[in-house]
Amino acid sequence: MPPLDPQFRAVLDRLEETGAVPLVRGTAQETRSHYRSLAMARRGGDYQPEPVADVEDRALDGPGGRLPVRVYRPLEDRGRIVTYLHGGGWVVGDLDTHDPVCRRVANAVGATVVAVDYRLAPEHPHPAPLDDATAALVWTASTFPGRPHVVAGDSAGASLAAGAALRARDEGGPALAAQLLVYPCTDPSMGMASVRENGEGYFLTRADLDWFYDQYLPTPAQRSDPTVALLHAADLTGLPPAVVVTAEFDPLRDEGDAYAERLRAAGVPVRHLPGPGLIHGYFAFLGVVDGADDRSRDALAALDDLLA
Repeated sequence: MPPLDPQFRAVLDRLEETGAVPLVRGTAQETRSHYRSLAMARRGGDYQPEPVADVEDRALDGPGGRLPVRVYRPLEDRGRIVTYLHGGGWVVGDLDTHDPVCRRVANAVGATVVAVDYRLAPEHPHPAPLDDATAALVWTASTFPGRPHVVAGDSAGASLAAGAALRARDEGGPALAAQLLVYPCTDPSMGMASVRENGEGYFLTRADLDWFYDQYLPTPAQRSDPTVALLHAADLTGLPPAVVVTAEFDPLRDEGDAYAERLRAAGVPVRHLPGPGLIHGYFAFLGVVDGADDRSRDALAALDDLLA
């Protein structure tokens, strides 16, 4: 195994010293507030958002009422569209915490990005966030017709993206050109070796993961739903081509790797990018950790190539 990226070692040491970890803080509201403060602090005092052509906050009629979205138009529009679902264990995260990622995706792929402020657990457990993701896919497809459409997300958002792709296949949903799955959650049993190997000391812990699943999937039956237990879904054929991104020091590494292999075995074209030396959440450390910047560019270049 390659060593942990030294810049990430410094980041983790700083988080430890300042009491910023563990991530989970008592209630969902306290954890949301803590996560949001971490996301904003990560940008530094001299942070300037990556310029895009336009950013517009809109809303659609979602299954639970008003569903906010944020639409990013790239500096160079290459005629693509991305529905983006933020990470955060289905409990934390919002349009602001993932604003830098959406700007990067828009410009790197030349796509209009629709970021979705889906409902969060535990107030809205499964399937509410996935229902919102599905509604947003339909809205994006109808609002920007005729464009190659990518469903994308990181962590819990990647799980939602993959689940939405399954639903779109099975329920006559929008045609999807690709899926971008950045360190996806695919195994609610938490049974893979990397959960044990990387479950302490690398930002996202096994205890955090367990708590997030308890909020999102409060009943045992929900944990076997194939749109959540993606690694164990019976049929992955006919899904859109995928870019699957994993990180070496991530509890979710093995289930992301295994999902990429299952997609490939089902005949789905897959570009799998492991992340040597990187931790869970690295896509959000743009401009902070060079290795994270480089690998995120590689992943978006792979998606661009897939769409080309």
